[in-house]
Amino acid sequence: MTALRHRLADRGIDRHLLLLLPAAVFVVVLFIYPFFYGIGLSLQPAEGGPLGAYRRFFTDAYLRDTITTTLGLALPAALLNVLASVPIAYRMRGRYRGKRVLTTLLVLPITLGTVLTAQGLLNFLGPTGWFNRVLQSTGLTDAPVRLTNNYWGVFFSLVITGFPFAFLLVSSYLSGIDPALERAAATLGAGAVQRFRRVTLPLLAPGLATTFCLTFVLAFSVFPSAVLVGDPAGETRVISIAAYEAAYVQYDYVLASAIAVIMGVVELVVLGLVLGWRALLYTGSTAGGKG
Repeated sequence: MTALRHRLADRGIDRHLLLLLPAAVFVVVLFIYPFFYGIGLSLQPAEGGPLGAYRRFFTDAYLRDTITTTLGLALPAALLNVLASVPIAYRMRGRYRGKRVLTTLLVLPITLGTVLTAQGLLNFLGPTGWFNRVLQSTGLTDAPVRLTNNYWGVFFSLVITGFPFAFLLVSSYLSGIDPALERAAATLGAGAVQRFRRVTLPLLAPGLATTFCLTFVLAFSVFPSAVLVGDPAGETRVISIAAYEAAYVQYDYVLASAIAVIMGVVELVVLGLVLGWRALLYTGSTAGGKG
Protein backbone atom coordinates (compact mmCIF):
# COMPACT_ATOMS: atom_id res chain seq x y z
CA MET A 1 0.00 0.00 0.00
CA THR A 2 2.87 2.39 0.84
CA ALA A 3 4.63 1.64 -2.45
CA LEU A 4 1.39 2.31 -4.30
CA ARG A 5 1.04 5.66 -2.57
CA HIS A 6 4.55 6.72 -3.59
CA ARG A 7 3.95 5.61 -7.16
CA LEU A 8 0.74 7.61 -7.37
CA ALA A 9 2.42 10.60 -5.72
CA ASP A 10 5.16 10.55 -8.34
CA ARG A 11 2.47 10.87 -10.98
CA GLY A 12 1.18 14.07 -9.40
CA ILE A 13 -1.92 12.69 -7.67
CA ASP A 14 -3.10 14.88 -4.79
CA ARG A 15 -1.96 13.88 -1.30
CA HIS A 16 -5.45 14.11 0.15
CA LEU A 17 -6.70 11.60 -2.40
CA LEU A 18 -3.95 9.23 -1.30
CA LEU A 19 -5.19 9.47 2.29
CA LEU A 20 -8.65 8.40 1.12
CA LEU A 21 -7.30 5.39 -0.74
CA PRO A 22 -7.34 2.95 2.24
CA ALA A 23 -10.92 3.97 3.08
CA ALA A 24 -11.97 3.46 -0.54
CA VAL A 25 -10.39 -0.01 -0.61
CA PHE A 26 -12.14 -0.84 2.69
CA VAL A 27 -15.54 0.20 1.31
CA VAL A 28 -15.03 -1.73 -1.93
CA VAL A 29 -13.91 -4.95 -0.23
CA LEU A 30 -16.46 -5.02 2.61
CA PHE A 31 -19.51 -3.40 1.00
CA ILE A 32 -19.51 -2.86 -2.75
CA TYR A 33 -18.07 -6.23 -3.80
CA PRO A 34 -20.38 -8.31 -1.52
CA PHE A 35 -23.34 -6.22 -2.73
CA PHE A 36 -22.75 -6.91 -6.42
CA TYR A 37 -21.75 -10.52 -5.70
CA GLY A 38 -25.08 -11.07 -3.94
CA ILE A 39 -27.01 -9.52 -6.83
CA GLY A 40 -25.14 -11.69 -9.32
CA LEU A 41 -25.76 -14.82 -7.26
CA SER A 42 -29.49 -14.04 -6.99
CA LEU A 43 -29.70 -14.03 -10.80
CA GLN A 44 -28.38 -17.59 -11.16
CA PRO A 45 -31.22 -19.93 -10.13
CA ALA A 46 -31.26 -23.52 -11.30
CA GLU A 47 -34.53 -22.94 -13.12
CA GLY A 48 -36.93 -20.14 -14.03
CA GLY A 49 -34.47 -17.81 -15.70
CA PRO A 50 -32.44 -14.96 -14.13
CA LEU A 51 -35.44 -13.67 -12.18
CA GLY A 52 -36.61 -17.11 -11.07
CA ALA A 53 -35.67 -16.60 -7.41
CA TYR A 54 -37.45 -13.24 -7.26
CA ARG A 55 -40.50 -14.71 -8.99
CA ARG A 56 -40.57 -17.52 -6.48
CA PHE A 57 -40.44 -15.07 -3.58
CA PHE A 58 -43.29 -12.87 -4.76
CA THR A 59 -45.53 -15.76 -5.86
CA ASP A 60 -45.20 -17.56 -2.52
CA ALA A 61 -47.44 -15.82 0.03
CA TYR A 62 -45.52 -17.42 2.91
CA LEU A 63 -42.38 -15.64 1.69
CA ARG A 64 -43.99 -12.47 0.33
CA ASP A 65 -45.86 -11.69 3.55
CA THR A 66 -42.59 -11.44 5.47
CA ILE A 67 -42.17 -7.94 4.00
CA THR A 68 -45.36 -6.59 5.58
CA THR A 69 -44.63 -8.49 8.79
CA THR A 70 -41.20 -6.90 9.10
CA LEU A 71 -42.49 -3.44 8.21
CA GLY A 72 -45.27 -3.87 10.76
CA LEU A 73 -42.62 -4.35 13.43
CA ALA A 74 -39.85 -2.02 12.29
CA LEU A 75 -41.85 1.10 11.41
CA PRO A 76 -43.84 1.43 14.68
CA ALA A 77 -40.82 0.51 16.81
CA ALA A 78 -38.54 3.04 15.08
CA LEU A 79 -41.22 5.75 15.25
CA LEU A 80 -41.89 5.13 18.94
CA ASN A 81 -38.17 5.14 19.78
CA VAL A 82 -37.66 8.49 18.06
CA LEU A 83 -40.78 10.13 19.53
CA ALA A 84 -40.09 8.86 23.05
CA SER A 85 -36.47 10.03 22.98
CA VAL A 86 -37.35 13.65 22.11
CA PRO A 87 -39.00 14.80 25.40
CA ILE A 88 -36.43 12.97 27.53
CA ALA A 89 -33.44 14.34 25.62
CA TYR A 90 -35.01 17.81 25.55
CA ARG A 91 -35.58 17.79 29.30
CA MET A 92 -32.00 16.65 29.95
CA ARG A 93 -30.35 19.40 27.89
CA GLY A 94 -27.67 21.45 29.58
CA ARG A 95 -27.13 21.01 33.28
CA TYR A 96 -29.38 18.41 34.82
CA ARG A 97 -28.94 16.80 38.21
CA GLY A 98 -28.33 13.09 37.86
CA LYS A 99 -27.90 13.39 34.08
CA ARG A 100 -24.99 10.97 33.91
CA VAL A 101 -26.73 8.34 36.01
CA LEU A 102 -29.96 8.58 34.04
CA THR A 103 -28.11 8.47 30.71
CA THR A 104 -26.23 5.36 31.86
CA LEU A 105 -29.49 3.65 32.81
CA LEU A 106 -31.09 4.57 29.48
CA VAL A 107 -28.23 3.20 27.38
CA LEU A 108 -27.75 0.08 29.51
CA PRO A 109 -29.77 -2.17 27.14
CA ILE A 110 -27.12 -1.58 24.44
CA THR A 111 -24.52 -3.28 26.63
CA LEU A 112 -26.85 -6.17 27.48
CA GLY A 113 -27.43 -7.22 23.89
CA THR A 114 -30.46 -8.72 22.21
CA VAL A 115 -30.21 -12.17 23.79
CA LEU A 116 -30.04 -10.94 27.39
CA THR A 117 -32.83 -8.44 26.68
CA ALA A 118 -35.00 -11.26 25.34
CA GLN A 119 -34.22 -13.35 28.42
CA GLY A 120 -35.23 -10.45 30.63
CA LEU A 121 -38.51 -10.06 28.75
CA LEU A 122 -39.28 -13.73 29.29
CA ASN A 123 -38.60 -13.36 33.01
CA PHE A 124 -40.72 -10.22 33.39
CA LEU A 125 -43.46 -10.56 30.75
CA GLY A 126 -43.58 -14.32 30.21
CA PRO A 127 -46.52 -16.50 31.34
CA THR A 128 -44.74 -17.16 34.65
CA GLY A 129 -43.00 -13.78 34.81
CA TRP A 130 -43.33 -11.11 37.47
CA PHE A 131 -45.84 -9.02 35.49
CA ASN A 132 -48.33 -11.87 35.17
CA ARG A 133 -47.76 -12.92 38.77
CA VAL A 134 -48.73 -9.44 39.95
CA LEU A 135 -51.81 -9.39 37.72
CA GLN A 136 -52.99 -12.80 38.93
CA SER A 137 -52.19 -12.17 42.58
CA THR A 138 -54.18 -8.93 42.55
CA GLY A 139 -57.10 -10.61 40.79
CA LEU A 140 -56.90 -8.46 37.67
CA THR A 141 -56.76 -11.54 35.46
CA ASP A 142 -57.36 -15.24 35.87
CA ALA A 143 -55.04 -16.41 33.10
CA PRO A 144 -51.57 -15.09 32.14
CA VAL A 145 -51.56 -12.22 29.64
CA ARG A 146 -49.65 -13.32 26.56
CA LEU A 147 -46.94 -10.71 25.97
CA THR A 148 -44.15 -12.96 24.68
CA ASN A 149 -43.77 -15.44 21.83
CA ASN A 150 -45.93 -13.15 19.71
CA TYR A 151 -45.87 -9.73 18.05
CA TRP A 152 -45.68 -7.79 21.31
CA GLY A 153 -42.66 -9.68 22.59
CA VAL A 154 -40.65 -8.71 19.52
CA PHE A 155 -41.99 -5.15 19.56
CA PHE A 156 -40.98 -4.62 23.20
CA SER A 157 -37.55 -6.06 22.46
CA LEU A 158 -37.06 -3.66 19.54
CA VAL A 159 -38.13 -0.71 21.67
CA ILE A 160 -35.85 -1.65 24.57
CA THR A 161 -32.79 -2.21 22.38
CA GLY A 162 -33.48 0.62 19.92
CA PHE A 163 -34.45 3.42 22.28
CA PRO A 164 -30.94 4.01 23.73
CA PHE A 165 -29.56 4.37 20.21
CA ALA A 166 -32.24 6.89 19.25
CA PHE A 167 -31.85 8.75 22.55
CA LEU A 168 -28.11 9.24 22.10
CA LEU A 169 -28.57 10.51 18.54
CA VAL A 170 -31.36 12.93 19.48
CA SER A 171 -29.31 14.19 22.44
CA SER A 172 -26.37 14.91 20.16
CA TYR A 173 -28.58 16.79 17.71
CA LEU A 174 -30.15 18.83 20.50
CA SER A 175 -26.74 19.74 21.88
CA GLY A 176 -25.94 21.31 18.51
CA ILE A 177 -28.87 23.74 18.72
CA ASP A 178 -27.84 27.04 20.26
CA PRO A 179 -29.97 27.69 23.38
CA ALA A 180 -29.69 31.41 22.64
CA LEU A 181 -32.27 30.91 19.91
CA GLU A 182 -34.88 29.82 22.44
CA ARG A 183 -33.91 32.61 24.81
CA ALA A 184 -34.40 35.09 21.99
CA ALA A 185 -37.86 33.66 21.32
CA ALA A 186 -38.65 33.93 25.04
CA THR A 187 -37.80 37.62 25.04
CA LEU A 188 -40.35 38.04 22.27
CA GLY A 189 -43.05 36.53 24.47
CA ALA A 190 -43.07 32.92 23.23
CA GLY A 191 -44.05 30.33 25.82
CA ALA A 192 -42.30 27.00 26.42
CA VAL A 193 -44.58 25.09 24.03
CA GLN A 194 -44.30 27.77 21.36
CA ARG A 195 -40.51 27.85 21.66
CA PHE A 196 -40.30 24.10 21.22
CA ARG A 197 -42.80 23.97 18.35
CA ARG A 198 -41.61 27.05 16.45
CA VAL A 199 -37.85 27.05 17.17
CA THR A 200 -36.43 23.78 18.47
CA LEU A 201 -38.56 21.27 16.59
CA PRO A 202 -37.98 22.72 13.08
CA LEU A 203 -34.22 22.77 13.74
CA LEU A 204 -34.35 19.25 15.19
CA ALA A 205 -36.56 17.73 12.48
CA PRO A 206 -33.71 16.89 10.01
CA GLY A 207 -31.88 15.12 12.82
CA LEU A 208 -35.04 13.23 13.75
CA ALA A 209 -35.36 12.05 10.15
CA THR A 210 -31.80 10.73 10.21
CA THR A 211 -32.36 9.09 13.59
CA PHE A 212 -35.52 7.42 12.30
CA CYS A 213 -33.63 6.07 9.27
CA LEU A 214 -30.91 4.52 11.42
CA THR A 215 -33.28 3.05 13.99
CA PHE A 216 -35.52 1.71 11.22
CA VAL A 217 -32.62 -0.12 9.56
CA LEU A 218 -31.66 -1.52 12.96
CA ALA A 219 -35.21 -2.73 13.61
CA PHE A 220 -35.81 -4.02 10.06
CA SER A 221 -32.91 -6.46 10.38
CA VAL A 222 -34.43 -8.03 13.50
CA PHE A 223 -33.64 -11.73 13.85
CA PRO A 224 -32.78 -12.92 17.41
CA SER A 225 -35.79 -11.24 19.01
CA ALA A 226 -38.17 -12.68 16.41
CA VAL A 227 -36.94 -16.16 17.33
CA LEU A 228 -36.48 -15.86 21.10
CA VAL A 229 -39.55 -13.85 22.13
CA GLY A 230 -41.62 -14.05 18.95
CA ASP A 231 -43.41 -16.62 16.84
CA PRO A 232 -40.89 -17.35 14.05
CA ALA A 233 -43.26 -19.67 12.21
CA GLY A 234 -46.26 -17.34 12.44
CA GLU A 235 -46.94 -13.69 13.16
CA THR A 236 -43.30 -12.69 13.63
CA ARG A 237 -41.80 -14.57 10.69
CA VAL A 238 -39.75 -11.63 9.47
CA ILE A 239 -37.82 -11.45 6.21
CA SER A 240 -34.47 -12.17 7.88
CA ILE A 241 -35.85 -15.53 9.08
CA ALA A 242 -36.93 -16.34 5.51
CA ALA A 243 -33.41 -15.56 4.27
CA TYR A 244 -31.87 -17.71 7.01
CA GLU A 245 -34.13 -20.66 6.25
CA ALA A 246 -33.41 -20.40 2.53
CA ALA A 247 -29.66 -20.40 3.13
CA TYR A 248 -29.17 -22.81 6.02
CA VAL A 249 -32.28 -25.02 6.01
CA GLN A 250 -33.00 -25.39 2.29
CA TYR A 251 -29.38 -24.65 1.24
CA ASP A 252 -30.75 -22.47 -1.55
CA TYR A 253 -28.20 -19.67 -1.56
CA VAL A 254 -29.65 -18.14 -4.72
CA LEU A 255 -33.03 -17.63 -3.05
CA ALA A 256 -31.34 -16.39 0.12
CA SER A 257 -29.41 -13.82 -1.92
CA ALA A 258 -32.60 -12.73 -3.67
CA ILE A 259 -34.35 -12.28 -0.31
CA ALA A 260 -31.40 -10.24 0.97
CA VAL A 261 -31.55 -8.02 -2.12
CA ILE A 262 -35.31 -7.53 -1.67
CA MET A 263 -34.69 -6.70 1.97
CA GLY A 264 -32.20 -4.01 0.95
CA VAL A 265 -34.55 -2.58 -1.69
CA VAL A 266 -37.41 -2.26 0.80
CA GLU A 267 -35.12 -0.46 3.23
CA LEU A 268 -33.90 1.87 0.48
CA VAL A 269 -37.49 2.73 -0.48
CA VAL A 270 -38.37 3.70 3.09
CA LEU A 271 -35.12 5.62 3.54
CA GLY A 272 -35.66 7.38 0.23
CA LEU A 273 -39.11 8.57 1.30
CA VAL A 274 -37.86 9.81 4.67
CA LEU A 275 -34.76 11.50 3.26
CA GLY A 276 -36.87 13.05 0.50
CA TRP A 277 -39.07 14.57 3.19
CA ARG A 278 -35.94 15.63 5.10
CA ALA A 279 -34.69 17.56 2.06
CA LEU A 280 -37.74 19.81 2.37
CA LEU A 281 -36.82 20.81 5.92
CA TYR A 282 -34.45 23.44 7.25
CA THR A 283 -30.83 22.58 6.41
CA GLY A 284 -28.92 25.64 7.62
CA SER A 285 -26.92 26.23 10.77
CA THR A 286 -28.44 25.53 14.18
CA ALA A 287 -25.96 27.76 15.99
CA GLY A 288 -26.56 31.36 16.91
CA GLY A 289 -24.28 34.24 16.08
CA LYS A 290 -24.07 37.76 14.82
CA GLY A 291 -26.00 38.42 11.65
